[in-house]
Amino acid sequence: MDFDQISRSLLPLLGGKENIASAAHCATRLRLVLVDDALADQQAIGKIDGVKGCFRNAGQMQIIFGTGVVNKVYAAFIQAAGISESSKSEAADLAAKKLNPFQRIARLLSNIFVPIIPAIVASGLLMGLLGMVKTYGWVDPSNAIYIMLDMCSSAAFIILPILIGFYRRPRIWR
Repeated sequence: MDFDQISRSLLPLLGGKENIASAAHCATRLRLVLVDDALADQQAIGKIDGVKGCFRNAGQMQIIFGTGVVNKVYAAFIQAAGISESSKSEAADLAAKKLNPFQRIARLLSNIFVPIIPAIVASGLLMGLLGMVKTYGWVDPSNAIYIMLDMCSSAAFIILPILIGFYRRPRIWR
């Protein structure tokens, strides 16, 4: 498989060098942020030798090559396109600018609440277990261990505003 040939054949189908804002890759896909998505020919890209699939997602054109192959195609592609290597976070930031307002709000909320979910789930489960223990009278509610576990079960909900502020903070400074 000629990786230089693959990268050279990709360029015109993506709208040329000037249409590529950034390029990054993950384990199996080449992730490209394009200036104008309409200039890319998805059908033709999918027919290139070595390409297993091509789709658009979250403001990125993602071309599937497979494990191991994508690293070599990426190296050849950034040389052929004359662009610098960019990290996944840089590519994601560029792609985020192309999202519509609803997608931006959904991404913002998920960035805030996804890291908090384990704390909320753990607190909720502990609250449920303590409620069951209290209802069935298995433990005296005035027991010191019960009181301490009850405080721990409420902790995530008590500091929820702090957790939200903490996970919202990085977005403010960008």
